[in-house]
Amino acid sequence: MAGTIFWLLVVVSGILFTYGLFSKSWKHLLISGMAVALPALYFLGAENGFRLLALVPLLPFGLGYFFAYQKKKSR
Repeated sequence: MAGTIFWLLVVVSGILFTYGLFSKSWKHLLISGMAVALPALYFLGAENGFRLLALVPLLPFGLGYFFAYQKKKSR
């Protein structure tokens, strides 16, 4: 059951990330980052290079901030 939730969060995050990039929606990117944050925390306990996968949520959060900043700046 836990594996199903893990992969469901990863897939939903990927779909929202792709949609957020194409529509330049900071809200979708933020939700994508939150959805992938929990699976990324699992890799934080790794003893090898997989620990770097914990940094994956920074990508959607950073892009979401960038798109929100651009939208605010264009007003």
